[in-house]
Amino acid sequence: MKKTLMILLGLLLAPIPAVTAELTGAGATFPQPLYSKMFDVYYKTRGVKVNYQGIGSGGGIQQLIAKTVDFAASDAPMTTSEGEKARSEILHIPTCLGAVVITYNLKGNPELKLTSDMIADIYLGKIKYWNDPRIQKLNPDVKLPKLVITPVYRADASGTTFIFTDYLSKAVPEWKEKMGVGKSLNWPIGVGGKGNPGVTSMVQQIEGSVGYVELTYALQNKLPTALINNKAGKFIKPNAESASKAVGKNVPPHMKVSITDTDSPDGYPISSFTWILVYRDLSYLKDVNKAKELYNLLWWIIHEGQEFATPMNYAPLPQSIISQLENNLKRLVFGNQPLWKI
Repeated sequence: MKKTLMILLGLLLAPIPAVTAELTGAGATFPQPLYSKMFDVYYKTRGVKVNYQGIGSGGGIQQLIAKTVDFAASDAPMTTSEGEKARSEILHIPTCLGAVVITYNLKGNPELKLTSDMIADIYLGKIKYWNDPRIQKLNPDVKLPKLVITPVYRADASGTTFIFTDYLSKAVPEWKEKMGVGKSLNWPIGVGGKGNPGVTSMVQQIEGSVGYVELTYALQNKLPTALINNKAGKFIKPNAESASKAVGKNVPPHMKVSITDTDSPDGYPISSFTWILVYRDLSYLKDVNKAKELYNLLWWIIHEGQEFATPMNYAPLPQSIISQLENNLKRLVFGNQPLWKI
C-alpha cells in the first residue's frame, strides 16, 4: 500500500513538459495506435504537442489539400487528381509497415486459412456460409457452422480499403474487373463501419461476420486473424515480421510503392507502408519555427520513433530506405529556406 502511494505521489509530482509548439494532423486510422504512442513520447521528451485525428486517409488528404492541418496520414499514395488539387508538391514520408488482416467472429476463435479467391468471393456475395465446401476443405480440422457470413467494410474513404482492394485486384482478376481499387467502393453486400475501430466493433458484435482491419486492432480486441496464401503458395500468418518481409529490394525515391501481393516467399501478402504527407514548401504555415518543428518531428519518427513500431505490432522501416528518406526530408523548405539548415 505504501509503495503504491509513493508511486502515485511520484506521478503527481512529475514535471509536466512546457508546450513549445503544437502541430495538427489527420487521416489514417491504420497507424493511429502507433502514432498515439509516438506523439505521447515526443511531447514528454520534446515538449511539442501533436494533435492527431483518425478520420480515415481520404479525410486526411482532403484536410491537407484545404490546408486546415499541418500534415496528413494515409495508407494510400495520393492520386493524380488529389495531387492536382493540392497545386503544390507533396512529399510521401513512410513511417512504418503494417498488415491488413482478415478477422472474423466465430465461436472458439479458430485460426483459419483463406485464399485470395475465397476472400474476394465472400465480399462479392458468392460464398454465403462459413461451412462452404471450399472453406471447409481448406480447414479440415475445424468444424465450421452453417452460419451466414456478414462482410464488414469501411464506410469512410479509407487507406485500409485501398490496401485490401489493391491486393485483391492483383491476386483475383474477377475482383479487378468488377470492383477495382480505391479508398471507397460500392460494396455489393455487407455492412459498413467507420475507421478501423468501427469495423472491429462491428465484427465483435455480429456473429458470423468477417472484416479487414489493421493487425493491431484485431490483436488488441483478441480477435482471430486468418493465414493468407501468397504468390509462393505459402499460408502466411500476419505479424510485424511477415509484413517487413513483404518489402521488395527496390523502393523508388518518391516512396510511393505498393507491396501487396508480394513476390517474397515469406512475406504476408496484404502488407503496406503507411505515409505522412506534407507540402514540400511549408511556408503556408506562416511560421518558420512551426515548420521547423514539423521537420524535426518527421526526422524523429524515421529514427528514434522506430523503436515503438515492433512492440505495437507494426514493422519498422527497412534500414535500406533511411538514407533516401533523409534526403527527401532535406528537401522541405520554408519559402527559399531549407528547413534542415535552420
